[in-house]
Amino acid sequence: MWFPRLAGVFAATWAVLLVALLAPSLLPVAWHPVIYSPASVGLWALTALVAPFVVSVVRWEWIWHGRRPR
Repeated sequence: MWFPRLAGVFAATWAVLLVALLAPSLLPVAWHPVIYSPASVGLWALTALVAPFVVSVVRWEWIWHGRRPR
C-alpha cells in the first residue's frame, strides 16, 4: 500500500522542519528576536505547508511502487 509511505513522508518532512525551527533556541537569547522574526516564522510556516508536497513529488516512485527511482 502506498498510503503509509505517503504519511511517513509527510511526518518525516514535518519532523525535520520542526527540528529546524527549534534548533536555534539553543543559541543565546539575544539572537532570538532575529532568528524568530515574523518574516522567518512566516517563511517556516509556508515551507511547512508546501514542502511535504514537494518531497512527495520527488519521492513519488518510492511512495507508489516501494522501490527507489532509477
